[in-house]
Amino acid sequence: MPSTVQGAVKILITGPFGVGKTTLVGSLSEIAPLRTEETMTAAGAGVDDLTGRPDKTTTTVALDFGRITLNPRLALYLFGTPGQQRFWPLWDDLSRGALGAIALVDARRIEESFDVLGRLEEQRIPFAIAVNSFPDSPSYPEEELRVALDLLPEVPILRCDARDRRAAYDLLIDFVSHLHSTSVLELPQ
Repeated sequence: MPSTVQGAVKILITGPFGVGKTTLVGSLSEIAPLRTEETMTAAGAGVDDLTGRPDKTTTTVALDFGRITLNPRLALYLFGTPGQQRFWPLWDDLSRGALGAIALVDARRIEESFDVLGRLEEQRIPFAIAVNSFPDSPSYPEEELRVALDLLPEVPILRCDARDRRAAYDLLIDFVSHLHSTSVLELPQ
């Protein structure tokens, strides 16, 4: 990390199982991300719904971690949360001290996001929705998404392709700008 960095803030990358959290952390991180991916086994077959995700063979069992230097004095620590409820005890620890969260949503499975959004609201963590682009994703207008996700007007709805580094950076810039505009984040000069 550059010697000029004097502070760091924590941002959660969260969402349901298989939405692209690990991919987004990897696209954003300026360091090799720490990943706790494990091969999915037959034991999870009755627990993890792979509908629409036939190629998924691994899952995050603890966290993903990445870092990006926001400016010469401030770094962002990116913590990707596990998606399955059985790993949620870790979620509480990971969310402690988070400045905000990017909640990834798959437009093909919007209802899978309800539990994660509820947890963010319960913990009063400011968040933005990031609709992750998948090749067969429907494209809903923002108002339809806002109603379907039961969002307050101040929650931004952003779009991204977690696999695309530039799109991931654009998402992060928009999110940090949102935090700054709501006075959640004061950027050092």
